[in-house]
Amino acid sequence: MQSKAVILSAPRKLALGRVGITPPAADDIVVAVRHSGISTGTEKLFWSGDMPPFPGMGYPLIPGYEAAGEVVEAGADSGFRVGEHVFVPGASCYEGAHGLFGAAAETLVTKAGRATRIDRGLGAAGALLALAATARHAMAGPHKAVPDLIVGHGVLGRLLARLTILAGAPAPTVWDIDPARMDGAQGYNVIHPDTDDRRDYMSVYDASGQGDLLNDLIGRIGKGGEIVLAGFYTAPLQFAFPPAFMKEARLRISAEWAADDMAATKALVEAGILELANLITHRQPASAAEKAYETAFTDPTCLKMILNWDTA
Repeated sequence: MQSKAVILSAPRKLALGRVGITPPAADDIVVAVRHSGISTGTEKLFWSGDMPPFPGMGYPLIPGYEAAGEVVEAGADSGFRVGEHVFVPGASCYEGAHGLFGAAAETLVTKAGRATRIDRGLGAAGALLALAATARHAMAGPHKAVPDLIVGHGVLGRLLARLTILAGAPAPTVWDIDPARMDGAQGYNVIHPDTDDRRDYMSVYDASGQGDLLNDLIGRIGKGGEIVLAGFYTAPLQFAFPPAFMKEARLRISAEWAADDMAATKALVEAGILELANLITHRQPASAAEKAYETAFTDPTCLKMILNWDTA
């Protein structure tokens, strides 16, 4: 088996090519990908060459962890049927290429347990389920508080704000410094941090990935306040200890979604309670992958780029 796929052969060297695929086993499904999303966080770091050493990384690499498509072959032990629509958070089925992520391909093979059945009517928005589940993972669960300040009004920041409101909590304040990112708020305010005098936030979620903001954020919390690091940070994080000591600041790191996050998020999306489609600002055919990835990583107006594989 072979598939067309986005191949990142080295930093800033990306093209659509063809790779071999390992044959499916009895507990595998073969998925014809219809849409895949481009992450402006971790994928950008691989593209730029700034990703620190990470288990499973290397070039050539098939990027992507956001794919929605149709099951075209189902193993006898998979529990799936041909024709079902699924979300897949990547695959490691490629010959001669790393599949640390592996969703940006026309066809992929994955263990059935990694796939999530979704409503076909979600279309391209189905590819955003992982990001929405990651936002939910940061907020939901024991000993977690919803944000009253969110730093960054990209897709993750918007999802955090929407989920906060859906939880019935007071609308959070959202910071951004880019005028192009100020629009699109739904029931909350987006402001420039320089216009915010508040110094008593108790739950600050950083969705910017800018580790150098940590000292400023510590200065913005009240005593005992928490800062949640919801982005991905390439450089070592550091902060001045005395202000953090005086505030008795707490730091929490939030990683990727878990199974219960995916189930809860899927229910919200398919019920029409959580909207994802309006987070997609750009689309390109997979044949224009090189242009699409550069736009996603360099154009501040691009919140979420979707690759369409139907014409690949």
